[in-house]
Amino acid sequence: MASAPRELTGSLPASGPRRQAMDAHLAASVRVMQEAASSHAFLDSLAATADLMVACLRGGGKLMFAGNGGSAADAQHIAGEFVSRLNLDRAPLAALALTVDTSVLTAIGNDYGFERVFERQVRGLGRPGDMLVGISTSGRSPNVLRAVEAANAGGIRTVAFCGEGETELGRLCAITVAAPSRSTPLIQQVHIAAAHVICGLVEQAMFGSPA
Repeated sequence: MASAPRELTGSLPASGPRRQAMDAHLAASVRVMQEAASSHAFLDSLAATADLMVACLRGGGKLMFAGNGGSAADAQHIAGEFVSRLNLDRAPLAALALTVDTSVLTAIGNDYGFERVFERQVRGLGRPGDMLVGISTSGRSPNVLRAVEAANAGGIRTVAFCGEGETELGRLCAITVAAPSRSTPLIQQVHIAAAHVICGLVEQAMFGSPA
């Protein structure tokens, strides 16, 4: 007979090394967020990205997002905020993540290789005046780089979401949103916070301030 599940309350005390690990991560998270919030360059990149998105959407273009792993999840999360809503009840905005169609991804991966799974979609779906946000914490994901190169060649505006320092992705894009960290989890935390700020600015510009 199976035993009843153990009651978790009190069985895993948040003390000693466990507490130190939690405190260290949360303190680092606070520090990187504060550093981002106090950086004029970082804040300027958010405003510039929002302005570029507004121009794209008002011109009849669409927003595309691409990334791998956690950044793929961020691509889908961000696209969802635009198509559905963030703060306002408003018309949907044209946005899509290039990470969600498994048949397309596996067909391209099988026929052309994983490095081209986003590039082929940009070439097939993108149009001049659209916008691509390439998300890569390292700034060197080959399939994201190829997608950005295809976008640049096709008259599609490009923005990089990456970590601190000079990156190949940042060099390829018109705007770089660089999280002030080299730690992947911390970069991802900043990326999603940055995306919420940007989406809020776009909503405000296109539909007015939230009630």
